[in-house]
Amino acid sequence: METITLRAKAKINISLDVIGKRENGYHDLRMIMQTINLHDTIYIKKTKSPKIQINTNIPWLPIDDKNIAYQAVQVFLRETKLPYGVYIDIFKRIPISAGLAGGSTDAAAVLVGLNKIFKTRFSKRKLMKLGVQLGADVPFCILRGTALAEGIGEVLTPLPPLPYTYILLVKPNISVSTSVVYQTLSVQNIKKHPKTDEILNAIKCKDTKFIFNNMENVLQEVTIPLYPEIERIKKDMLRQGAIASMMSGSGPTVFGIYKNNNECIKVANHFKENYGLKEVYVTSTYYPEVIKVRA
Repeated sequence: METITLRAKAKINISLDVIGKRENGYHDLRMIMQTINLHDTIYIKKTKSPKIQINTNIPWLPIDDKNIAYQAVQVFLRETKLPYGVYIDIFKRIPISAGLAGGSTDAAAVLVGLNKIFKTRFSKRKLMKLGVQLGADVPFCILRGTALAEGIGEVLTPLPPLPYTYILLVKPNISVSTSVVYQTLSVQNIKKHPKTDEILNAIKCKDTKFIFNNMENVLQEVTIPLYPEIERIKKDMLRQGAIASMMSGSGPTVFGIYKNNNECIKVANHFKENYGLKEVYVTSTYYPEVIKVRA
């Protein structure tokens, strides 16, 4: 195998809780993460020249060692000591700096793809250990599905898949710094923590009503006061028939849960026309048994 093409899928948070802060500045998290079908396309080609080459459809995106996909190749080649180079083409669909793990999932796909191209036969667990060197979300993006994430996000417990669900994503025209959000957050002053254990039980019981009625993200307490547009979008999603709506990660993307694809498309058009937003996406939860949706 000389080339491979993969789908690098985005994620949302069904819940996100911060339960402590470590002396090194990192936060202890407890969150439920869900893969969705919105994806970047990653093409990887093995080359004889020992160089790492990155190409992307986003002109301003770094293509050197500032790109996490480039860093993923470096980590893999350091581990394997293989005397080859790699060419990677990244076609971005996932919004950048959006709380959807767009960079992390690209890095995850690169590790998975290199493992297949070079036939190194690393286990998923091994790839996840390599991935955590790149970022806390990378191991989940390798695992995929529905999972409880603890520690800084790298301690993962796979969960039963959520029932197949339609998702609307709306990213306002703002940029949010994840580091600033976490630095601003006061763990002691969090007003409302998610009912994580109850949600976990509801996932096992497939009680979607409880799951979606109890979604909670403590980072909203920081991000929304800084960017009130996020709250405006959340409330409008609910007015437009969303079962539930919440910010993903540190933001600014807001997602809504909808009953069917047509309703999702209708509300997506509402946000494009009335808010002048371009980064609006209709997608669905990643569910291995269902292959009918084209994200």
